[in-house]
Amino acid sequence: MAYELYYWPTIQGRGEFVRLALEEAGADYVDVARGSEQDGMGVPALMRVMQSESAKHPPFAPPFLKAREALIAQTANILAYLGPRLNLVPDDEPGRIWVHQLQLTVTDFVKEAHDTHHPIASSLYYEDQKPEALRRSADFLTVRLPKYFGYFESVLKRNGGQWMVGGAISHVDLSMFQIVAGMRYAFPKAMAGQERAYPGLVALHDRIAVRPRIKAYLQSPRRIPFNEKGIFRHYPELDR
Repeated sequence: MAYELYYWPTIQGRGEFVRLALEEAGADYVDVARGSEQDGMGVPALMRVMQSESAKHPPFAPPFLKAREALIAQTANILAYLGPRLNLVPDDEPGRIWVHQLQLTVTDFVKEAHDTHHPIASSLYYEDQKPEALRRSADFLTVRLPKYFGYFESVLKRNGGQWMVGGAISHVDLSMFQIVAGMRYAFPKAMAGQERAYPGLVALHDRIAVRPRIKAYLQSPRRIPFNEKGIFRHYPELDR
């Protein structure tokens, strides 16, 4: 079965957490909105699904995944579906619930990272809310980042330091890689000063980066570069 992933074609965004899981597993998938409109793909294909009146479970927004007849939205929900099918969660139910709980916490972190540059409204340009962004990012870097990273570091340490949950890689480990990479892009100065407090997460990021399929993905055109349209954006004035 080929999975169909629907997400915006020019940003990593929330869809990247799903892409990383699919890539690590070597899954057969199509990144639909990045395909050719002449082949029936591209953004028009994404919008057709979004606007379809026949969808039994319509998504609110991308990312969403089509798997045979199923249409699944919300990043953590998609990963909860894919986890057992891609061998990226433990076999036992408590382990799967724990991975999902951690993935939901990642979702919270991603929202707060986004709000450093859009604290008032997503509909406004960054330049329209720059004073508020300066205040929000300062609080994020001094209060919220240490709170989240300290929590994730402690979870990793309690589990032995290799993986976040159990004895094998899970999709939440891939998400840890993505948030460390994203924060390094968005706040290189702040991360250079803070990440020494989280050696476990840094080591986990480095282990994920050299896994064969992830390494190949990162070096391929399938990996969209970080940019100032996505969640993790680098505005030097916010990086303190």
